[in-house]
Amino acid sequence: MPFIRLDPPAPEAGAELFFEGRPLRFQPGETVAGALMAAGVTAFRETPVSGAARGPWCLMGVCFDCLVSIDGRENQRACMVPARAGMQVRRQIGARRDAAEAGG
Repeated sequence: MPFIRLDPPAPEAGAELFFEGRPLRFQPGETVAGALMAAGVTAFRETPVSGAARGPWCLMGVCFDCLVSIDGRENQRACMVPARAGMQVRRQIGARRDAAEAGG
């Protein structure tokens, strides 16, 4: 069953973020994961070994299945990041890249 908002906003209400170039409306106070799920997005990343699609599981920052790239920063837990107008969100493909690996 898809995720649906109990109190959907009016079409003209709310702000927009962009998921892989597609504009998505969100309500104030929603996380990136909430906004994506309400828009019907279920696959947030792909696993490094099999390429299997993964999506939010725990929605409290523990499982790391909702990792996405936000404004060019990878390894962002979509369930922990508040949605902001104009965000550029992309699926994260492959292995999680830690800051130490990136030299930072």
